[in-house]
Amino acid sequence: HVQLVESGGGAVETGGSLRLSCAASGYAYFMGWFRQAPGKEREGVAAISTGGGTYYADSVKGQFIISRDSDKNTIYLQMNNLNAEDTAMYFCAADSRTYGGYWYSTGRYRYWGQGTQVTVS
Repeated sequence: HVQLVESGGGAVETGGSLRLSCAASGYAYFMGWFRQAPGKEREGVAAISTGGGTYYADSVKGQFIISRDSDKNTIYLQMNNLNAEDTAMYFCAADSRTYGGYWYSTGRYRYWGQGTQVTVS
């Protein structure tokens, strides 16, 4: 079982930046970030494999950057030029399987963090 702990959320003004972190208690081949706004479904934001392959939702391409420190089993999400549409609870997700479905599918991930709130105003 892998435990995930997110940090870095908070309140920021429009146009500002935040950097989210997610520390995993063990190895996970595939890790990603999802977000869920009130009244909306959880959606995939970005994902990264141990091989360095990255995946992004079209809505955040060029705005968010996902990275990974494999030595620390930690991933990061650098979020730039934030706007109100980015306001949501952000969740870290992880899975040890090499293959398991589309990166943006919640079913791809076995382990989830508790979430960290990002509010842009």
